[in-house]
Amino acid sequence: MTAAPRAPVAPVEPAPVRPAGYAVVRAGRGTFLLHRRALLAGVLLAVLLAAVCVAYLCAGERFVPPGEVLRVLAGQPSRSRLLVAELRLPRMVTGLLVGAALGVAGALIQTVARNPLASPDVIGVSQGAGAVTVAALTFGAGAGAETGSGSVLPWLPVAGGIAAAALVYVFAWRGGLHAIRFVLIGIGCAIALRSVTTLLMTKGDYRVAQQAQIWLTGSLNGRGWDEAAPLGWTLLFLLPAVGWAARAQRTVALDDDTATGLGVRLGRVRLGLVSLGVVLASMATGAAGPVEFVALLSPQIARRLTRTAALPLGCSALLGALLVVAADLLARRLFAPTELPVGVLTAAVGAPYLIWLIRRGGRATGSARGGRGTGSVRGGRGLRSRPRRHAVDRTAAGGTDRPGKGVGA
Repeated sequence: MTAAPRAPVAPVEPAPVRPAGYAVVRAGRGTFLLHRRALLAGVLLAVLLAAVCVAYLCAGERFVPPGEVLRVLAGQPSRSRLLVAELRLPRMVTGLLVGAALGVAGALIQTVARNPLASPDVIGVSQGAGAVTVAALTFGAGAGAETGSGSVLPWLPVAGGIAAAALVYVFAWRGGLHAIRFVLIGIGCAIALRSVTTLLMTKGDYRVAQQAQIWLTGSLNGRGWDEAAPLGWTLLFLLPAVGWAARAQRTVALDDDTATGLGVRLGRVRLGLVSLGVVLASMATGAAGPVEFVALLSPQIARRLTRTAALPLGCSALLGALLVVAADLLARRLFAPTELPVGVLTAAVGAPYLIWLIRRGGRATGSARGGRGTGSVRGGRGLRSRPRRHAVDRTAAGGTDRPGKGVGA
């Protein structure tokens, strides 16, 4: 007797691997992994940012009720339309775009440099933009700089920032991009460019120097759709590149040997990430001036909120926008009727954070050197160092034994 033929068995599709803390989302034929804590943090930041934006549009010399603000945003006729739609809304949108661009730029540069102290205003990008702008004002190329209309000034910081970053990258390249060398050379170039800026301000007219000093502080005063539109179109155009960067930064975070073994071309990937970060930071600087410490603070706070291995670009953008808009709101109302530049408030918050970060890094280094065998806590995880091995008597092997020294791992 012959056995009856068996019915064909349909192949079983393997279930997607889901790491701890991630959720699997299917979209068509694609499957995506979403970090749950990062998603929750992003939603909370978006809600908080919306609340701050409503408060921004309401607060001022004349308070506008939230219902009136919503009617203006919906396009309904209102007595406060001029105040909200023509004066406060363009300034707020510019602050949102500037903060988002600086947050993403800081995350990308810190990923490449593998250093939380690296940011566009530390490695010379902001200083290069400032030097070119002050030179343009000194030699008369930046007429109408306060509003940016009818002037080439909004585009000069972009060229200056890109040129400064290219100079740092060329000097730091020696058969590859070393993270520490990149940061140190960037700091040196930043100091040199700041000296050039100071020299140009002392040689120019005092009115030009006063105007340049206001721009160098970073301010949203008088900013409107003329500054917001180019930055907005740039962010929209670079959105696919930001999506690529979110995937590429995971491989850059690995050590060089592991990434190279996986087939990653580190030189090209790092160049792409740095170029994208520099363009975003330069465009933001051209719109509002060098707003200090936003690119430094946003990625690190976002990482502590999400607890992800890589710096989250989405949460960094939301935090950057939140920092700039909230700082500008306080700058407008804290000493009313006098308005402070937004860069004054961000520097007042960022400088203590920078000092704390350096001191925390120093304590971590000291505990790593002097705390062998006791273990140290870093980033919420306990890392216990290996105990010392006992000294090996080298006399039996024909060598000389030195007191107090042994062979360790």
